[in-house]
Amino acid sequence: MITKAELKYYSHLLKKNFRDEQNKFLIEGEKLIYEALNSKLECEAVICKKDFTQGDKETVEPLSKQVRKFEIVSEKEFQKIQDTVNSQGIIGVFSKKLTKATPVSIKGSLIAALDGINDPGNVGTIIRNADWFGVKEILLSTNCADIYNPKTIRASAGSIFHLTLIIDDNLIHSLNFLKQKGYRILCADITGNNIYQYKKSEKEIIVFSNEANGPTDGLLNITDEKLSVPKKGKAESLNVASASAVILSELIKN
Repeated sequence: MITKAELKYYSHLLKKNFRDEQNKFLIEGEKLIYEALNSKLECEAVICKKDFTQGDKETVEPLSKQVRKFEIVSEKEFQKIQDTVNSQGIIGVFSKKLTKATPVSIKGSLIAALDGINDPGNVGTIIRNADWFGVKEILLSTNCADIYNPKTIRASAGSIFHLTLIIDDNLIHSLNFLKQKGYRILCADITGNNIYQYKKSEKEIIVFSNEANGPTDGLLNITDEKLSVPKKGKAESLNVASASAVILSELIKN
């Protein structure tokens, strides 16, 4: 039986500072929990609402045998740890995937970088898009949304568990270092050149920036070329996550 202290502890994992302190995070939803388990992340506990266990016994029984701690709680107790309004009714508590990767260890021919993107939905969706298009490594500045935010994880649809994600406290310095190693620095920007006319290079890093503010001066100073998706209609702008899908699809072409 879950204690009040445990429930309070798990509820605190909804806060970034506590996740960072404990190196743990929450995953909401059956599919994402299985994604994490299949990715060999360490699971501390799985917590379910009573009605979930009654309605999905085919999931509950094997899952309860697969994890160390499996708890069934009331609706009121579950609400203290859920992030979504209409929750599926199952949450996993996992240890973070602590990577030893650094910019020095990067070796892919196409790398994505995120600079100051603070919306967790956009961060998660870009991670998902990168995974779809075969990008294996992503650099993220420290002022991006937390990759372990429940909204980021949901938007990534599990792709967060497939890629090497490097949180970089000096992204511009790292990009400049990689530029010296032969990478061409590309920056997605509404004033950039037409992506459909871009001639591919051997090694590239595509940087996606904060939607409201655009690329920083520091980033623009080391950028080799700005790229944009050409506008045909009347929309004021293209969501950065949507733009990432278009740009990445072009950059993987032979």
